[in-house]
Amino acid sequence: MTEAHIRTTSPVADSPPPIVTEPGSLHALVIEQLDEEQGQDVVSIPLAGKSSMADHMVIASGRSTRQVAAIAQKLAERIKQAGFGPVRLEGLPAADWVVIDAGDVVVHLFRPEVRSFYNLERMWAFGDAPPVSAGTA
Repeated sequence: MTEAHIRTTSPVADSPPPIVTEPGSLHALVIEQLDEEQGQDVVSIPLAGKSSMADHMVIASGRSTRQVAAIAQKLAERIKQAGFGPVRLEGLPAADWVVIDAGDVVVHLFRPEVRSFYNLERMWAFGDAPPVSAGTA
């Protein structure tokens, strides 16, 4: 495995470890695309062996509903273009919380207020596998 190329604002001593991805994988594509589209506070939660729904859950924020919708649409299109098949999008009309189900990777895109309300990172954090963060773009 190699470390994803992620921009961070400033390293913090107690910050989570960087997101590690397999080159050419769907997970790597999602992380790279979120970075490219300026997704904020990107977090990846490994689910392999802990849930049958996916291998990774990726959570990110957009600054507004417009940005959340744009990130979701571009990410869905990029996944399809890369040959990972069609994805399911839920929540696009309101774009407060958009879920992209790409099979092995499920992506949750939020407006910051909605993300803090639902706090999925805390709900899905496992004692032996803490979420890893890419920092802010």
